[in-house]
Amino acid sequence: MRKVYFLSTCSTSKRIINELDLRSKDFEFQDIKSESITENQLSEMHKLAGSYEALFSRIARKYKEFDLKNKSLTEEDYKAFILNEYTFLKRPVVIIDQQIFIGSSKANIQNLGNAVN
Repeated sequence: MRKVYFLSTCSTSKRIINELDLRSKDFEFQDIKSESITENQLSEMHKLAGSYEALFSRIARKYKEFDLKNKSLTEEDYKAFILNEYTFLKRPVVIIDQQIFIGSSKANIQNLGNAVN
């Protein structure tokens, strides 16, 4: 499977997709704003990532809005937040077979670039 979960309104997601020319490669794209991720899709990501926390975005506006920094969250909490609010999924998430690349860190994008080229 080669899939990109992204947010079409996120300039960082768009920049990464363009920089790595992912649209010209054999990927399926899912805009998580218009097509919510399913529990099965999130479970597949979890299996590859090792935790829901690894998939959880702490820079989402709602993270501050809900004052989550001061709460002790469990794996089930992370899962529920991601399923209920698309902005809590760290993005982009790129799956290439049994590899997962999560977020926009420089090292992650470099590893993703190596994997797609």
